[in-house]
Amino acid sequence: MLELRPNCECCNRDLPPDSPDAMICSYECTWCRDCAEQVLRGVCPNCGGGFTARPVRPAAALAQDPASTRRVLRASCP
Repeated sequence: MLELRPNCECCNRDLPPDSPDAMICSYECTWCRDCAEQVLRGVCPNCGGGFTARPVRPAAALAQDPASTRRVLRASCP
């Protein structure tokens, strides 16, 4: 099950579970669409993989399987 991390690892922008702007790589590194496309140019700096839109977890499912509250932030972002 996806963690649905709460923020962009680059700019620290909040990315709630229903955000259409959340992007993830195959290791679930999480970025906002702006950073993934403009700053990182479509390549995850953690693993070298590409990005895809993070699925939205419906509100009813969040009650049983809540999103992560653990914020991840890279020390430096390109």
